[in-house]
Amino acid sequence: MNHLRRARESLDSVTTRVLRRLSYSTQTRFPTSFSDAGDSLRLRIITHGGVKRTSIIPVLHQWIEEGKRVKPNELVSLIRLLRQRRRFKHALEISEWLSDDMKQSIAPGGIAIQLDLISKVHGLEQAEKYFNSIPESVRSLELHGALLNCYAKNKCLVKVEGMFQKIRESFSVKKPLSYNVMLNLYAQLGRHEKLDALMLEMEEQGINCDSFTFNIRLNAYASTSDIEGMEKLLLKMEADPCLKLDWNIYAVAANGYLKAGLTEMSLPLLKRAEQLISDNAAKYAYETLLTLYASSGRKDEVYRVWNLYKKMGRFYNSGYICVISSLVKLDDFDGAEMIFAGWESGHTVYSADIPIVLISAYCQRDFLEKAEGHVNRIIKGGKEPHAAVWSILASGYQRNNKMEKAVAAVKKAILANSPLGMPNHLTLVACVDYLEAQGEGKAANELLKMLKDHGHDRLVNKINNRNVGENAHDRKDGSALGQIEENVELHDEEKSGFIEFNPISCT
Repeated sequence: MNHLRRARESLDSVTTRVLRRLSYSTQTRFPTSFSDAGDSLRLRIITHGGVKRTSIIPVLHQWIEEGKRVKPNELVSLIRLLRQRRRFKHALEISEWLSDDMKQSIAPGGIAIQLDLISKVHGLEQAEKYFNSIPESVRSLELHGALLNCYAKNKCLVKVEGMFQKIRESFSVKKPLSYNVMLNLYAQLGRHEKLDALMLEMEEQGINCDSFTFNIRLNAYASTSDIEGMEKLLLKMEADPCLKLDWNIYAVAANGYLKAGLTEMSLPLLKRAEQLISDNAAKYAYETLLTLYASSGRKDEVYRVWNLYKKMGRFYNSGYICVISSLVKLDDFDGAEMIFAGWESGHTVYSADIPIVLISAYCQRDFLEKAEGHVNRIIKGGKEPHAAVWSILASGYQRNNKMEKAVAAVKKAILANSPLGMPNHLTLVACVDYLEAQGEGKAANELLKMLKDHGHDRLVNKINNRNVGENAHDRKDGSALGQIEENVELHDEEKSGFIEFNPISCT
């Protein structure tokens, strides 16, 4: 039973680390040619998005060579759009081109945006150099706030506290933005004792808390199962006539009850959250509700919300991930397979994340033949299985003493060459131990060499430095994805960034 419980718990992590990539709509969003909707600079730049590593500047030059006018305000709008779509390199190129080539003076807010983009594209050190290159007289509150946020994203606590103190000393702060950055960082770092002190300081300085401020504090209460604090804050928010509560506030509170094991108390809040969903927030809100209702054990509610999701008229891969992972969490594999079949027959944008959900669930329950069946479907469909697929299979094989298959799957995971999908070191240790026990020391060394050749030196060192007598075969935690996640942390390929103010997500 413990094995099954831990297997179920590990599914909650499917959508937090391994499945990090944002999923796209299964409908075509933009015209495939300029003639479909009329030529424009905006259209050319948007459709250039499929090649994010290439420069956007030639698109601008071509537009000018054709004798067409470039409007600065249009470029500013495009920078905003590209940032929203996380095309930071292109947004930075346009921002720099606007100031360098068009000789347009940048407003204080624009300078702050450029610093943020430099940090995202070139790193924190370059952002600091840009900040220091700005004359002292031009360094606005917005610019200081942008660098503060960069420090927070990189969790540079000493620097962020120093910058925050400088902001407090140099500017008359009337808005809560910089305080929200500090509150959010302290919440991330588990420094909850700092939160109330900062909010008290805001009150003393006459700085009104906004919805982000309350959301951060509410999340902190929920994350520590401080139900009394959470309930008091929620009542305070509801009594504030200047504060407009949205669906996410109630979803956060409901999640707090669920974490504390108070399922029945979460249900009215989930209903209240649903009543407040706007059209613009529907996609993310419904995906959140799917996961929360699954956590509450309400399968009928999962299906009901999924039907509401479908009425939006557009299907997203992220939605399929949420509903399928929710159903397998509730052991409804028939329902999950039915929805998966619908995605498989109707999608236009393939996502490896969706079959991974089912493959992982089957492996965690030791239904290896079903997992293998899904892998074969991927291959027959002309796709190459993601490294995580082979890693999950390897862990399943290892737990079931199918070591020849485990070794073969590990090799395929390594050759797939994805740092975010490598097997856990304990699975690798089991494979190395197995080969050595079979008298195949050469094969064991070749496996380690293969790891090293693909840039996994730290992982090889961890395997070589394993404790004497450590037996990876005996690991029965049932968490294939949990093992992969440990490896994600080892490689440190994705440093945790500054969390969004809407924290509940299945993607």
